[in-house]
Amino acid sequence: MSRAVPVLMYHHVSPHPGLVTITPERFRAQMRTLAERGWHTLSAADFAGFLNGQPVPPKSVLITFDDGYLDNYLHAHPVLVEYRLHALFFVVTGWLGDGPPRAPGQSDPPDHRECMRRIQAGRPDDVMLRWSELAAMRAAGSGEFHSHTHTHTRWDRTVADATERRERLYDDLLRSRAALSANLGAASEHLCWPQGYFDGDYQKVAMAAGFRYLYSVRRGVATPATDPASIPRIVAKDRAGGWLRHRLAIYRWPGLAAWYARAREGRDHA
Repeated sequence: MSRAVPVLMYHHVSPHPGLVTITPERFRAQMRTLAERGWHTLSAADFAGFLNGQPVPPKSVLITFDDGYLDNYLHAHPVLVEYRLHALFFVVTGWLGDGPPRAPGQSDPPDHRECMRRIQAGRPDDVMLRWSELAAMRAAGSGEFHSHTHTHTRWDRTVADATERRERLYDDLLRSRAALSANLGAASEHLCWPQGYFDGDYQKVAMAAGFRYLYSVRRGVATPATDPASIPRIVAKDRAGGWLRHRLAIYRWPGLAAWYARAREGRDHA
């Protein structure tokens, strides 16, 4: 049984350099490293079982993506299928569109800053996934889809009154669950916070809305002792497969992982 599960965090897989982006070539190299080194990619159900004391294979890892960018379908999905790996995609349901799946080469999403500009301009379909693409990825076994809220709003920054803030967050989470249920048939207990922000009120609201497993950007690895309301993750860097191999050699051991996280605190998010 694995004593620790590293939870990898990705956003963009794109040839356009920018924030929170890994190139397709380096993403392929990292996924090849996982496959060739015998790492087992968990489902959300597997991971929840692990947090509740159920055994998982010794070299287990959870792959997560935040936001739901189109490049995930165009560049990450084919690689995951090729290496028979599985990922969790936390999607902003209000940004997802309708229409047929797009093909590689049909659309070339821009860098992160331009993606944000188009979303703010009311053009999310230019750069975000469509429900049909989620369905195609799920059918191929490369991914499953969970909540990253409906609007990606930081309510702590936009609403001063605490009661109203809780109400707005609760409505946002329910809208996300409703969209996932309507389009995919179900909404899970797994939620990833926008920009990693949460506090005690956020956690209580999420639990009331039906979520139990809450993903953060706090550095570290998950163990059976991990609080499901504050799941740590590891930022996946735009580096080659050797970088990931080295990190996983550290993060699969709880004691070594804790020491390394303390040593790197304030230096980076690797």
